[in-house]
Amino acid sequence: MKTHQSLILFIFILLNQITIAQEHHKTTTDTIPFELTKHNNIAIKAILNGTDKVNLMFHTATSGITLIKEVTDKFTSMQWSQGDHVKSWGGENKSRFSKNNTLQIGNFKWSNLSIWENKNSGPTTDGKFGPNLFKDRIIEIDFDNRILILHQTLPNKIAAYQKLALQFENDFMFINGISKVGDQNYPNKFLIHSGFGGTILYDDEFVQKTKIGNQITIIDQQELKDSYGNVLKTKKGILSQFKLGKEAFENIPVGFFEGAIGRQKMSVIGGNLLKRFNLIIDAKRTHIYIKSNQLKDSPYKG
Repeated sequence: MKTHQSLILFIFILLNQITIAQEHHKTTTDTIPFELTKHNNIAIKAILNGTDKVNLMFHTATSGITLIKEVTDKFTSMQWSQGDHVKSWGGENKSRFSKNNTLQIGNFKWSNLSIWENKNSGPTTDGKFGPNLFKDRIIEIDFDNRILILHQTLPNKIAAYQKLALQFENDFMFINGISKVGDQNYPNKFLIHSGFGGTILYDDEFVQKTKIGNQITIIDQQELKDSYGNVLKTKKGILSQFKLGKEAFENIPVGFFEGAIGRQKMSVIGGNLLKRFNLIIDAKRTHIYIKSNQLKDSPYKG
């Protein structure tokens, strides 16, 4: 009888411990510190193949891992193979790749990774990676405290955030915003692109439809290079108002390509605007929660 009771007690304790462990797993978060660079990029320390220390840009509009040519020769832990043609937002180029690599960021470690080589990343970074490494995890980007937090469940703090719909297409995350051009408000879909250090870059169709070049003050013209060195010329002007959800921004710098060059297929929201929010992206990438932070009214640089 005592043996039977002891067995029941043991099973009860075991089940209770399993339940506690499961609940702990559900609420566990992992915090990764990052640097917000002066170019509005998110830079994160990582270790490659257990040996090489790298500084990677967290790039919300990419799905792979890349390293720039400038640093690849320094890493003795990698074996390179001749690559194939790789497409980027500015064109197509041939690139080397390396198989069977490991990458460690904070408490996370991935193995059997392929890494591609290209020419450019965010200034001061050695390469970049995308949110696909954090598949099935909720991603919180806290610009106030310079930390990236990975959650199993949505944190209670979202009660103070705006909930906005995301469109998730081919590993890209899009959000709707409204631009005031002249006296008209134009809704448009924007790629969330933390690798782009600017504020907003408009697609060619939007530029043609709104004739924005004739309706805003042009303050600059510059060249933009993509990851593989393709040069694209842009114009910069001042937009009177841009709205994301309930948040409105006045007199912000925006960029676009002049003329119908047919190259810029999508509009982009970059780091110079994203950094003004603390962001929470749900695990299924169907919604994003936004809350303006201490950087909302900071000067627009660059």
